[in-house]
Amino acid sequence: MARSRIVVPPSHLRNVAIIAHVDHGKTTLVDKMVYQSGLYRNEELDKLAGGQHGLIMDSNDLERERGITILAKNCAVAYTAADGETYRINLIDTPGHADFGGEVERVLNMASGTLLVVDAYEGPMPQTRFVLQKSLERGLKPIVVVNKVDRPDSRPHEVVSEVFDLLVDLDAPDDVLDFQVIFASARDGWATADLDNKNSNLIPLFESIIGHVPPPDKENRSGEPLQFQVTSLDYSEFVGRIAIGRVHAGVISKRQRVAVIDHLGEVTRKNVVQLLAFEGLERVEVDEVAAGDLCAVVGMEPIEIGDTIADADQPHAMSHTKVDEPTLHMMFRVNDGPFSGRDGKFLTSRQIGERLEKELRSNVALRVAPGPTQEQFRVSGRGMMHLGILIENMRREGFELCVGKPQVIYREIDGVKCEPIEQLVVDCPDDCQSAVMALLGDRRAEMVKMGHRSSTSGFIHMEFRIPARSLMGLRSRMLNATKGQAIMHHTLLGYEPMKGELPKRQLGVLISNESGSATAYSLDALYDRGIFFVRPGEDCYLGQIVGENCRAGDLVVNVVRGKQLTNVRASGKDDNAKVRPVREMSLEACLEYIEDDELVEITPKNIRMRKTMLNENDRKRESRKAAALEV
Repeated sequence: MARSRIVVPPSHLRNVAIIAHVDHGKTTLVDKMVYQSGLYRNEELDKLAGGQHGLIMDSNDLERERGITILAKNCAVAYTAADGETYRINLIDTPGHADFGGEVERVLNMASGTLLVVDAYEGPMPQTRFVLQKSLERGLKPIVVVNKVDRPDSRPHEVVSEVFDLLVDLDAPDDVLDFQVIFASARDGWATADLDNKNSNLIPLFESIIGHVPPPDKENRSGEPLQFQVTSLDYSEFVGRIAIGRVHAGVISKRQRVAVIDHLGEVTRKNVVQLLAFEGLERVEVDEVAAGDLCAVVGMEPIEIGDTIADADQPHAMSHTKVDEPTLHMMFRVNDGPFSGRDGKFLTSRQIGERLEKELRSNVALRVAPGPTQEQFRVSGRGMMHLGILIENMRREGFELCVGKPQVIYREIDGVKCEPIEQLVVDCPDDCQSAVMALLGDRRAEMVKMGHRSSTSGFIHMEFRIPARSLMGLRSRMLNATKGQAIMHHTLLGYEPMKGELPKRQLGVLISNESGSATAYSLDALYDRGIFFVRPGEDCYLGQIVGENCRAGDLVVNVVRGKQLTNVRASGKDDNAKVRPVREMSLEACLEYIEDDELVEITPKNIRMRKTMLNENDRKRESRKAAALEV
């Protein structure tokens, strides 16, 4: 049965964006607010929960598998405050990973205030700085929620001081420096303004939102000509694209004649077919939505993120949201390997190009340009995970493609070639400090800060400035150097002049010289040559990277050779064969591992690494040409 919508006056609306660093508890907090809103029975919400952390708002498969928020989402809860009045709070859940910063930037336009969630132990982290800076640029005042205060190593009061220092560093105005602080445990569903008086629910947080977040329509713009900006797009097989955003001025009504203004300023007239407002986790059909509220509009296709829906007689466009430019690019190309077409349904450059065009409609931080040939596309994004999520979605949809080594995007500033510089934060055990310093020193990192957290012993906190290209392949080396105990996060700071050459991959790779199934007999014979990426019985082809050499330089090997059946060699199973444990390589690990002359082959069922030129003679000929050019 459709849920009826609670109607409230504009002064009783609150639009709040939840912003934070990754894994500081934003989505958990939103979930608990929905649970305690009274709109649903707990049994209804329990059926919707899932994934690593049993969350409702992390709704797509990748979010639930990885335990992170990838797409910004919004819901609405009704709350009866202490003054007896009923308020509607529109909650906007945002991603916490730096690579999805474009999602945060565009949805902040819908908010009138923010909840800045900070871990009670970790304090402000790189992404905290990024999202806080973007919210301050839009004039949004934060309510600081110090989450996870029930941790045994929490240091809530110090974290509040660190947030204050961060705001000062970001040149926040005086009224923002006098921020409201709420201490909470999102997992247990309670919040309080005073740690000495703990609570059993989130009422103090709701009351803080009502009291400190301004209503979105302070100037009462309902009487002005309509202005609605699209910040998100949804899609339905029945009605096409659905535009989601905030009504900034005027009133939008069902069947109203409106003007759609695109980024080029071109105006087209359309009719509003359906108008959907948010109630809880659902969309409810309504007749009109006034200034300050959020809604979804059907019937505007074609429409893009950033477009303005305006009054048909007085069309005035809103300024487009400026989104930071990408810092990384890689080449997407058709899969031309021997196993092409085995797993996937979409193989051609036309199909890949159409899929990338579709992604551009909703992924505002992505850029796509033609490659050197018709079969290649230059795809640019915010980081390795940003592009990795796109590739993972494509392979799950049935696409086959090959991608090249990620490259950072350089800029020329005042005639000087500059590269992106990132802030890197590393927490590691004291006895691993030297290994971390040595690893980062080779990668042109500069230490900015080092010290111990007051509430813990044995771990050291370090902050660095490091070139973005130095981060490729760093995570796996960092985990190896610290025995898996290091925690690292990074975010973009800006562009600076080039820092010089960086060390390349120290070890070569093992390349298959035959096509067929890998055998335990051949892998046993190659036991001392290195670590393998393939198992016995796995199909391999000529030019595929099947392992890592134990020395520098590439080595061509035969992993498909079988035992010769003679009177001396029995055909029975060889129980004495020694095969090294396979190194499992995720998609992101493969992208970080490859060099310029290598590709990652992605299909719905397999992820392989290969040489760009599969034939050994072609590779030798190309290397001789390159050597001749250098001379």
